[in-house]
Amino acid sequence: MRRSHRVRQVINYANLSTPLGLLIARLGRARTCRGERGLVYAHGYRIPFPVAGAFTVGNVILTKHGEGYLSGPLLDHEARHATQYAVCVGLPMVVLYLAASAVSFVLCGHPGSWNLFERMAGLDDGGYPRVRPWWGRVR
Repeated sequence: MRRSHRVRQVINYANLSTPLGLLIARLGRARTCRGERGLVYAHGYRIPFPVAGAFTVGNVILTKHGEGYLSGPLLDHEARHATQYAVCVGLPMVVLYLAASAVSFVLCGHPGSWNLFERMAGLDDGGYPRVRPWWGRVR
């Protein structure tokens, strides 16, 4: 494991975001396993919220899909979110992310397209559409 991944792993345990992710995985009856880059994969998540192919809490990437789903650009995208948890000092990231989703929804009607955290993690890698804000739409 690269040093930066190990540092992120330690920070996200210490700031309690990874333990929260593991708790959410358990509540959602997901199967956890060690993944690449110091991440934990949680497959088979059963709670219908949030509506996403995958989402990250700390170093835990949760998905309703089976093994093999977390790879390529999507894994890169979710790994960037894990780094965001380390930079945003853990649990405040949840509140900041929800606020960014609300701002994005007001701007363009989609919670991810103008969400600062989704844009920094790579919209295309995460499978998000590029919706124009309300002031840039042709009438």
